[in-house]
Amino acid sequence: MRHTRWTGRLGRGLIAFTAAAATGVAAMSFAATPAAAAPAGPAAAQAELGEACTAADLGKRHPFIQSVEVAPTITHFKGWYVTDGSLGSQTVETSTQTVISVSVGQKTSIESSFEVEALSKAGASVGLDVQMSYTSTGSTSKSITWNFQKPGYYALYEGTKKVTGEYGSLNCNRVDLGDGTFGLKWVAGPSNGSYTTYTTLEEGAVRCEDAVPANSIMRKAQDLLDCGTVAARAGHAPAVKASAPAGAAKAARGGKAAEPNPAGRSAGADVAPGFTCDAGYYKIGTADRSLFWTAPGFLQGDNVQLKPSTVLSLNLDQWQLCRGPEINGAAEQILVNHSSNKCLAIAEQTAGDEGSPLVQADCKSDDLQRFYIYRDVPGSDNIGVQNKYTGYMIGHDRYAEGQPLRQYSSGRQDGSGTYVLVKA
Repeated sequence: MRHTRWTGRLGRGLIAFTAAAATGVAAMSFAATPAAAAPAGPAAAQAELGEACTAADLGKRHPFIQSVEVAPTITHFKGWYVTDGSLGSQTVETSTQTVISVSVGQKTSIESSFEVEALSKAGASVGLDVQMSYTSTGSTSKSITWNFQKPGYYALYEGTKKVTGEYGSLNCNRVDLGDGTFGLKWVAGPSNGSYTTYTTLEEGAVRCEDAVPANSIMRKAQDLLDCGTVAARAGHAPAVKASAPAGAAKAARGGKAAEPNPAGRSAGADVAPGFTCDAGYYKIGTADRSLFWTAPGFLQGDNVQLKPSTVLSLNLDQWQLCRGPEINGAAEQILVNHSSNKCLAIAEQTAGDEGSPLVQADCKSDDLQRFYIYRDVPGSDNIGVQNKYTGYMIGHDRYAEGQPLRQYSSGRQDGSGTYVLVKA
């Protein structure tokens, strides 16, 4: 039986099940290393959907949990018959039933702050400690040593609670408050996906006649023993299966995992179907307007860097904005450089990396070349920029001339990911 909980501000709490050894039921939990698991608790940032944010937050984002499902899952299993003459300690080889791998969105390498925060919030929402780094339950057989005190037909198992669901992205953006006034609030951005993690692994042994709590790991092990009616036995045949990756799960729901599209199109007004380019050009700069996003010159590589705007910039610091379709109130934007006629992009080879630099590339229909721009209230030039494909926010590591623009999963928490957008 599975329990699904849809969350806004999710409540906490889950009953922990135990059983006395006197009943013939026993289980042992094996704590993960600190790197693999951490107590579920509140995230450092207190961004909440609908709450106020500031201009310093325009270049940041935080996850919020849209749904969470907890399912007791058996990862390794073996049916084992114990007689009066074979009581005592035995080592039994169990086979793999299910493989669970930790993932957030399309990534299984949990390295960025956004991914860790998403898993932390998922665990906290149901009061569970969950894995928050990349790991899996293992796909090979496993030996379990158990001290059998009573005869009977046992399920030897290793299991866990599998935690899955959907997450969204909180972005700081301009909101119409009515009566001609505007404010900044945390809103549901266009970036979202699914996550998978699990709790501490537990080993145990249980018989059909043992009384165990419903919806527990031990009950799932009993199911694999074919306990119950003929109909129930038919529905609980053990099977080896692997957790579907995030992209496959999305495809099963009728969607499609986003992938860079190699089909090319020319730059300018015809940059992509459904996009309309502004007639003028813009500069994107640091808050003090001393350094601007500047495309590389001839034979200077591909990285877009922070540079002063001078007569020697040769329009490499000017960008044409091409507006496309809206998702959750945020319009897709393609940025075309005035001088090179190339598009702003995230390099495909390093698209999944924290700190991957922004580059200019030949314009084509490609989500790596599409961005969302989050704006301050009218009268302010402040903006935040997010890549559509990766969901990462744009920022820079150090305030200095020649520094490349980079992508960060949660943005720059010091507020340096807030830039100004000014007409050239």
